[in-house]
Amino acid sequence: MKGEFKCSMLDIKKDLFQEIVTEREFDDLSPGCTGYIGFEPSGVPHIAQIILIGERIRALSRAGVKMTILLADWHAKINDKLGGNLEEIRKSGELMKKAFKISLRDEKIDFMWASDLIDMKGYLEGLLGTAKSTTLSRLKRALPIMGRTEDDAESDFSKYIYPVMQVNDIKMLGVDIALGGMDQRHAHMLQRDVAEKMGIRKVIALHTPLMSSLKGSGRMDSFQKMSKSDPDGAILITDTSEDIVRKIRGAFCPQGVSEGNPVMDILSMIVLPARKEITVKRPEKKGGPITFKDAQALRTSYDRGEIHPMDLKQCATDYLIEIMEPYKNLLEE
Repeated sequence: MKGEFKCSMLDIKKDLFQEIVTEREFDDLSPGCTGYIGFEPSGVPHIAQIILIGERIRALSRAGVKMTILLADWHAKINDKLGGNLEEIRKSGELMKKAFKISLRDEKIDFMWASDLIDMKGYLEGLLGTAKSTTLSRLKRALPIMGRTEDDAESDFSKYIYPVMQVNDIKMLGVDIALGGMDQRHAHMLQRDVAEKMGIRKVIALHTPLMSSLKGSGRMDSFQKMSKSDPDGAILITDTSEDIVRKIRGAFCPQGVSEGNPVMDILSMIVLPARKEITVKRPEKKGGPITFKDAQALRTSYDRGEIHPMDLKQCATDYLIEIMEPYKNLLEE
């Protein structure tokens, strides 16, 4: 990973990402460069993982980036997912692979287990090198990447190893790009900090937006992301049409407020990218059907009170049922 970036500019829309660190480095990339994203297998994945992030993986692959999905089984064990049972974690990883193969369609993406990466020669040496290039206080700041706090780590020291592993994974994979949600920013910034100290190339970090929990928070300044740990707060990739109807009907959807609105997130982050345009069916007395091709225009219209929450929910329900049709037999395959 030493030296200059080997990769001129990729033909890809930057607005797919909420943040790029840094854009100058990203603009130096060209087809043939490499990237990865890691996932903890921890149950049935939700739509933000498989569809929202899946669309970004497809876009990068179509632009010529050789993408790898790291199924982070040992990371999930450290993070106490599925009771730390590696057999169950790997079953979950296989389900995630099946789901991604549907969402990624014809794109050739490599899958790799973290356990295989850890077995590679040089992993322990890299892990120790990474650990010697950072501090405990810096690792504490990275704990939110795994949904943990300093108190969690105080009772289980393995939690501190997690961010060191994630940084070392990037080094071992030798990738140019690290893709992840905004919640992974701490890990990617830790890698860039460690890389500078170790004299190796900094990874380019691409961060996707996070989808809101269906339950919302009741406060716009207290964001809660969609998480499979709360099945009623997420649309799981195996949800039936009935599940989707029920969950969206009960979803937090404040009138005239698009920010932090999970129903709006579904339409703007999942439906619009897939369908390119959507039509919200309003009663004729309320102006009749209205069509949007742009997420910001949809948000603005909702903020102005031009769309009722129930009409927004019905729109999200109808389109999401269509989009999730290919996944309906996932558990039976």
